[in-house]
Amino acid sequence: MRTRAAVLREMGAPAPYAESQPLEIVELELDPPGPGEVLIKVGAAGLCHSDLSVINGSRPRVMPMALGHEAAGEVVEVGPGVESLAVGDHAVLAFVPACGACGPCRSGRAALCEPGAAANAKGTLLSGEIRLHDDSGQPIYHHLGVSAFSDHIVVSERSAVKVSPQLPWETAALFGCAVLTGVGAAIRSAGVRPGDSVAVFGLGGVGLAALMGAVLAGAGTVIGSDPIAEKLELARSLGATGTVAAGPDAVEQVREMTGGGADIVIETVGSAAVLAEAYAATGRGGTTVTVGLPDPAQQLEIPAVSLVAEERTLKGSYLGSCVPALDIPRFIELFQGGRLPVDTLLTGTLALEDVNEAFDRLASGQAARQAILF
Repeated sequence: MRTRAAVLREMGAPAPYAESQPLEIVELELDPPGPGEVLIKVGAAGLCHSDLSVINGSRPRVMPMALGHEAAGEVVEVGPGVESLAVGDHAVLAFVPACGACGPCRSGRAALCEPGAAANAKGTLLSGEIRLHDDSGQPIYHHLGVSAFSDHIVVSERSAVKVSPQLPWETAALFGCAVLTGVGAAIRSAGVRPGDSVAVFGLGGVGLAALMGAVLAGAGTVIGSDPIAEKLELARSLGATGTVAAGPDAVEQVREMTGGGADIVIETVGSAAVLAEAYAATGRGGTTVTVGLPDPAQQLEIPAVSLVAEERTLKGSYLGSCVPALDIPRFIELFQGGRLPVDTLLTGTLALEDVNEAFDRLASGQAARQAILF
């Protein structure tokens, strides 16, 4: 069948993207789903910094690639052997397909699925197949097994989680990345406990979700830091007990507000410099969690002795250390129960044709989460 998709042919286009137009809206040929795969009619797809990092070249991927990894849609066809989904089901897409059989999957660490990581690096589905082609027959690679900036997609059954049909598409989509990554970072990776002091550096969609997770877990002090005043105001409305404008004084302010450093600091910016600030703002015996994806060339310098002398922990978090099949339904229940206000993350919606301009808004920090509606 034919599908319209946003395709990136070369990385590193200069901003503003409204002028350079790195994403081209084209019609592609989409093969039918193979064994263990499903065809999804996309309802909405969120724009994330992980997409932006491919566009600007800081997260190199094979080209050409149909971008997008945070989405929700309706199952319209299933391939042979599919058991967890049926035609008509609503599903949220997760950007790491969990095979369920490798060592990490068997130990409950689906975010580290080895076949899933290998497929994502190659730009294929979990099966190793590529289902998108242009009119010349050239393969168009899949972004993180999803390629959500397209009105129809074929994905592995292992990338899709059945969800309630009551959720609006633009809200449901956010659970696949922003919520899993952010809320998971606070609850699963950091293990925030009641009474903990928590600071979040960077208040985009993931950072605000991490802040929500800290509030949900009962943190006593919750501080948000960002250069954008509107995001600081939004953080306060979501339960932050204090906010700090990003800048040279941010570390000292967080340390003063937490009596010497926060128990947990979560960094979501994707910058080694900001991660160093987050580590410096963490107290003795505390944990620094990073979910950002900096350019591979960036290096982190910290006082090595502090890890031992202050019993500090520096921890990475991918997909919020979540198991999508378990945590997406759990987080949706919390949202429906009024305990996780995910819909407040959405800055606005747009048409597929406006995707380049939307990435300018994301790059400038003016938008937390934007969603393409199909």
